[in-house]
Amino acid sequence: MPSDGSSPDVFDPLSTPSPAHELAVECLTAGVRAAQPKRAVERHCDIEGSTLRIGDGSYDLDAYDSLRILGGGKAADGLAAALEGLLGERLDGGIVVTGHRTAAPDRVTVREGNHPSPGPDSVDGATALLERAEAADGQTLVLAPMTGGGSALLCAPADGLSAADIRTVTEALLDAGASVDELNAVRRVCSEIKGGGLAAAAAPATVVGVVMSDVVGDDPAVVASGPTVPVEAAPDVAATVLDRYGVDAPAVRRWLSSATPESPSVAARNHVIASGWDAVDAARAHAAAAGYQTCVLSTHLEGEAEQSGRFHAAVATDVALRDVPVEPPAVILSGGETTVSVSGDGVGGPNMEFALAAAPKLPDEAVVGAVDTDGSDGSTDAAGALVDADTVDPQVARTALDENDSYRALADAGALLFSGSTGTNVNDLRVVVVD
Repeated sequence: MPSDGSSPDVFDPLSTPSPAHELAVECLTAGVRAAQPKRAVERHCDIEGSTLRIGDGSYDLDAYDSLRILGGGKAADGLAAALEGLLGERLDGGIVVTGHRTAAPDRVTVREGNHPSPGPDSVDGATALLERAEAADGQTLVLAPMTGGGSALLCAPADGLSAADIRTVTEALLDAGASVDELNAVRRVCSEIKGGGLAAAAAPATVVGVVMSDVVGDDPAVVASGPTVPVEAAPDVAATVLDRYGVDAPAVRRWLSSATPESPSVAARNHVIASGWDAVDAARAHAAAAGYQTCVLSTHLEGEAEQSGRFHAAVATDVALRDVPVEPPAVILSGGETTVSVSGDGVGGPNMEFALAAAPKLPDEAVVGAVDTDGSDGSTDAAGALVDADTVDPQVARTALDENDSYRALADAGALLFSGSTGTNVNDLRVVVVD
């Protein structure tokens, strides 16, 4: 694995039976590589003299006695390594909590938490992070790399709750198809670190969030549930979310009934340096360089993965038959985060359901690739899938979708894409090639 947050090799399928299949894989790979932490830091951060620039912010390093990195998320170790490469000996250390290590910074301790559901390692990591934050003072500059996955990897249950309580309610909401915003409304109330909790622990230090977004809209308050973004914890809103999806969670409901609204009174500045757009745009540029017309449908797609898959197949059909919205050869792209309302007991993820729903509806000229940019779709070891009209029998696809068993159906068809942990996490990436 890379030790500096650079690009790994990704999405190397066993076979690419046509140029369209090959191009789809190339576009997916280009997108993930463009969203690597090292490239994001190179694009948006630099040092001139004693001035550190992050996005549109400037920070005089000579004004601080100490510079630390404190953060979490699936790409936090790579982001810490990239920042360390920029800061060098100015950096005094720190801690980040990640899922699977893909980078090894020298000055920053990397701990592994639990994902997609929080567990003991997530609690230990969050506790260590808060303790290091509390040791900061007014002469400390804290750079806080925050990336997707941090909501589970950083678990500091509010007094009276346990990691098991948080895990139970999180899994129930995920299975019900709740959005990230809805999940965060609950997790924020139940946590000491989310909703600005990390920034509050570090006060009066200067806290700067360095954010890689995996959420639609790129709101830093949503990424990792916003440890550096003060947001009011609203028990009544959280209770409404539980009611909406019929989630029982007795321990969490008891906690919400006695909790009071709280908003951390701290100030922190946050800079988003990578998002799903970086992946989509790099994939688009690769397709254009290969001589294909391109069309980005949206980087804000949400909703049910199955419906989204059929929609993309419908667009591919219009391209093939009507030359709209672009003439073939063409590549259609999209980003965002779809969800799955789980009713079966199979194994899968949103991108696999997307691909499985799309495949039977595709025209013969089309190939679809869909991946989670972190390399793990849902809680599986596959990043996503690569399909065409002949990949799977329509009835087999229908049965698998009903049972939420897309992984097995696509594995049997040899259509899964694997990469391992990619070192980044900027939402889903979907590519439709119409040759």
